Amino acid sequence: MSQKYKATGIILKGSSIKESDRLVTVLTPEYGLIRAVAPGAKKHKSRLRGRTELFVINELLIIKGRSLDKIIQADTIYTYPGLSRDIGKLAAAQYLAELCLCLAIDEQPQPELYQLLNEHLRRIEEFDSQESIYPYLAQAVFHLVAIAGLTPQVFNCCLTQKLLPPNLTSSQWRVGFSFEGGGIVDLETAQPVQLKNTGNQSDNSLLTEDHQYHPIPTINHRINGMELAILQQLNYHSLPGTEWFTKKKTANFDLDLAWIRIEKILREYIQYHLGKTIRSANLVDSLYIEF
Repeated sequence: MSQKYKATGIILKGSSIKESDRLVTVLTPEYGLIRAVAPGAKKHKSRLRGRTELFVINELLIIKGRSLDKIIQADTIYTYPGLSRDIGKLAAAQYLAELCLCLAIDEQPQPELYQLLNEHLRRIEEFDSQESIYPYLAQAVFHLVAIAGLTPQVFNCCLTQKLLPPNLTSSQWRVGFSFEGGGIVDLETAQPVQLKNTGNQSDNSLLTEDHQYHPIPTINHRINGMELAILQQLNYHSLPGTEWFTKKKTANFDLDLAWIRIEKILREYIQYHLGKTIRSANLVDSLYIEF
């Protein structure tokens, strides 16, 4: 007898299989990622047709298969109508879906990832299209990578562990951001030292207060005080309002540009650690950035 099971899930990916079937990848809180066939879903009158489209949340009844499971029933809970009506919001949602496909694990419960993705999809669905999408994406990426244990270090130098408060009084002040090091780097202390009689130690090392030599990681970006302030706000539940930065800043910073840079840095950071490119992000850039 075939084994049946129930799951609640959101469709993150779909493709055609055979003439009328659809192969879907579903993120569920109970089982992580599920890949299943929706038989006849491409037929015009199929009950599964609209229910297996992207970002539809269903209660599913599934039959366990040898290679692929089969969806035999889908009852829709939510469809994110605001995403389907706006190509920019849809592209942003596809970006987050692609990231979750990289982060999720097959057949492992992932309630946090499921809940967090849906929370950020709702934020994107509801955001004013006249605003910049990049603050929403930057915070979503930051929150999602935290679940995977890849949160970048944004308060303390990843070499010296000293607190690095953002300097908002000078537009020339910078800290480093290292993908290899896992976060921010104090550029004033991260200077190579000339080592003598140290055996296999290299010159590209830092002598810290614990009297240990630490290799200096590659600095991928240099970020200003405003950009560091943004990074340090991303861990909170809500986005900081524009007024928060307006009250704080005293130098001439471009806040919109800062958000774009931070999202791109986080994007490159997670791609570095995953070893994969988030292709949907390029579509977001083409829609929201004027070249």
